[in-house]
Amino acid sequence: MKTLFLVISTLITVGAVIPYLRDIIKGTTKPNLVSWITWTLITGIATAAEIAAAEYVTAIFTSAAMLETASVVALGLRRGYVKYTRFDMACQLGAVIGVILWQIFNSPGVAVVASVTIDLIGVLPTLRHSWHKPHEETWSAYMFSGVGGVFAIFALSSYNVVSLTYAVYIVLANVVIAFVIVSRRQVFATR
Repeated sequence: MKTLFLVISTLITVGAVIPYLRDIIKGTTKPNLVSWITWTLITGIATAAEIAAAEYVTAIFTSAAMLETASVVALGLRRGYVKYTRFDMACQLGAVIGVILWQIFNSPGVAVVASVTIDLIGVLPTLRHSWHKPHEETWSAYMFSGVGGVFAIFALSSYNVVSLTYAVYIVLANVVIAFVIVSRRQVFATR
């Protein structure tokens, strides 16, 4: 049953990006590349840390997430939101500091916690973009990514900080972004 949850999680996570990529091509979604580049790097680091800790189930989920985010970066380089603001630069600097701290401590547990912290910093530019321009984001991609995280949690063979932290974070972060997009679209619609 856990294997089935893992397959479902991976398929949902990879499939979640399809409407997002479609909307980038249509020009209705403009990804904030600060977030997406950060997420690609961090999911790569999280995957490596999980493999080092022999948490292979979670590593499959995070590697699927890495492929998802990398595809948005690749397409978004030509059609995304690439203007760096001071806020974006501060977030990127925070992410770099987090990677340095992870290297200093050299522990899979610290790496996963650092990855979540860095990822959260990476969420901030997209959350801000979603707040100000909710029609430039695809809420369903975030919601499906959150659902993929739920199935990743069900697929875990053990529940500990290394295996659980990233998956729980992914669920919460994606649901919050989707909620902001949907609720802010409603605010803009009533104006």
